[in-house]
Amino acid sequence: MPASQRAPNAHKRALIAGSIGNFIEWYEFAVYGFLATVIAKNFFQLSGETGLTSLILTYASFAVAFFFRPLGAMVFGRIGDRIGRKPTLIIVLVMMTLATAAIGLVPVYASIGVAAPLIITGLRILQGLFAGGEYGGAVSLMTEFAPRGKRGLYGAWQSFTVALGLLAGAGIVALLSALLTPEALHDWGWRIPFFLALPMGVVALWLRVSMEETPSFVQQQAHPVAERARLNDTFKAIFMGIGRVMVWSAAGYTYLVIMPAYLQSALHTGFNQALLIAVISNIGFALTIIPSGILSDRIGRRAVMVIATALLLILALPLLKILQAESSTLAIKAVVVLVAGGLVGMLAGPGPAMLAEMFPTRVRYTGLGLAYSLSNALFSGCAGLIITGLIKETGNVDIPAYYVMATALVSIVALMTLKKDDHLRSLEE
Repeated sequence: MPASQRAPNAHKRALIAGSIGNFIEWYEFAVYGFLATVIAKNFFQLSGETGLTSLILTYASFAVAFFFRPLGAMVFGRIGDRIGRKPTLIIVLVMMTLATAAIGLVPVYASIGVAAPLIITGLRILQGLFAGGEYGGAVSLMTEFAPRGKRGLYGAWQSFTVALGLLAGAGIVALLSALLTPEALHDWGWRIPFFLALPMGVVALWLRVSMEETPSFVQQQAHPVAERARLNDTFKAIFMGIGRVMVWSAAGYTYLVIMPAYLQSALHTGFNQALLIAVISNIGFALTIIPSGILSDRIGRRAVMVIATALLLILALPLLKILQAESSTLAIKAVVVLVAGGLVGMLAGPGPAMLAEMFPTRVRYTGLGLAYSLSNALFSGCAGLIITGLIKETGNVDIPAYYVMATALVSIVALMTLKKDDHLRSLEE
């Protein structure tokens, strides 16, 4: 049965069930990023090392999780393309929730020594593995339920829950920072956000157990296609997908996640002000996702994403210079990060549908999951490590802007190869 003829309730359940796992994933990644300076002191402040070095080690554990995302995307993508989106998404949700909550139980370095950072890194690896299996399945689920002409909107909901997860993570950290003394936040308060993943996971599990399998997967199972017929085309599509979302990955993490730590360590901004600026950038991100997804259903994915990428290329350095200026008030900084976050949202809105349209049903879970996770491994997970490391070596605080600009150059070329009418075609074509 075509997606357009499915019961409206099935569409709504697909949107909610598909996106809630993504919410939990990005909530946790935001919490880890926003608490990076606290985690650095508790787990990576080894004897004789500077605060910046411990922050680099924290980002190294952050990055290693991203390098296991492609493995998760490949393993769970293959499972999802064989047995279905629903059972695979249930598995990765349960495991990801447990790994997240377990971080809150780990004793600090002062208690168990070097075992503490090793355990944290191990749990981050597990998170990366299961998170890698989440994205491809969730986007496949949502876009395969979408009626033709609304894939941009449906896919945008996946990105919108990224914004909600990031905002929730920032909000929880900000609330704890306001309610607790710095000592209490450092000693035990940082654990609370990780424990909150458990009740979130229970709600998400209930939603996923009650959802249906996608009509596209059911139809594909009824009429299977030779699996190796176009293997080369799949690899080419994955490679091209990485290029197209590279700037989304790099700019997203630069502006939405690691900005608080950059403001504190490089520009000596206070913790609360840095966190507030991060919240505002995520609000800008959230505000443009759904409108840009809808717009891409009307004028095409290419037009929307090329415009956003070009603006990031042009504005990255001027925006950072305004943040660095001593004369910039908090209000001015808020406008700057609101604009930066909004430009990332213009990529995140059409992005999921663009990736889904690049792959046929039989390899969609695997293909789009690998393209997205490889891009994130290389350009999101390493963002904090690259930016902080280069600032330490060169003393140049403009590094974040140069990083975004370099990836924008590559992405704008890759995005120009998109067909103008991809948004009008059937998902299977």
